[in-house]
Amino acid sequence: MRKTSNMLRAGALATACAMLAGPGPGAATELVYYPLNPSFGGNPLNGTVLLNSAIATNRHTDPDAGRDDIGIETKTPLQNFNETLERSILSRLAASVSSQILGDDGKFRPGTIQTDNFTITVTDIGNGLLKITTIDNLTGAITEFQVNS
Repeated sequence: MRKTSNMLRAGALATACAMLAGPGPGAATELVYYPLNPSFGGNPLNGTVLLNSAIATNRHTDPDAGRDDIGIETKTPLQNFNETLERSILSRLAASVSSQILGDDGKFRPGTIQTDNFTITVTDIGNGLLKITTIDNLTGAITEFQVNS
């Protein structure tokens, strides 16, 4: 009985020493990332759990909750008419300006057109390209784009 007890103690001591010494150089494994969120490649069955967890912990409230317009701005018929009229006038203005900067051959020609609200400059930048610069005279905002001549 004494031999068995000593053998158990020796085995326990060997196991404890091995545990204290830690793993050897060949016992390490590489870390592997497994995503949980299905949006990033995780298991699709996790989606419901993650959504319910987010809903349960959400402490923010939407100030527009309960509105029926779903974020769509409602306009009066007068506002709609004014916007349509404005688009129509701007379209005619654009057609008029484009006819002034187009030559008889249908190609853009360099030059500057001045209106009350805009300054439109067409510049030949070479290699068959034209740069069209529009300056808003009221705000100073500038828009530029390039086209083939």
